[in-house]
Amino acid sequence: MGKRVLLIEDEPNIIEAIRFILSRDGWAVDTHSNGADAVDVVRAKAPDVLILDVMLPNRSGFDILKDLRADGATAGLPILMLTARGQTKDRELAERYGVSRFMTKPFSNAEILTSVRALVTP
Repeated sequence: MGKRVLLIEDEPNIIEAIRFILSRDGWAVDTHSNGADAVDVVRAKAPDVLILDVMLPNRSGFDILKDLRADGATAGLPILMLTARGQTKDRELAERYGVSRFMTKPFSNAEILTSVRALVTP
């Protein structure tokens, strides 16, 4: 089972909460907070799971997701997308672009842990 997560999120409180939840479960958690170079960071870190926020500085999580799915090296990466905007159109767009899972904020600790574990379990 993979144990490396990359969290791309710009809200410090959410970063710390997710890092705490996953670290306590044995995950190595890397973080990044800028959308502009997020695709390069994903390639460089090569995580087992990516947690990606929709609204990031300089670039949308949807655009990042679309680029990752178009790249052979990251096309199969499990991606959990987080958003404070839980409208149906956001979920549908994420699914169209190939998201693995979609979660709205606020979320519970158990939801994050269950989702991340499920993404690496065959």
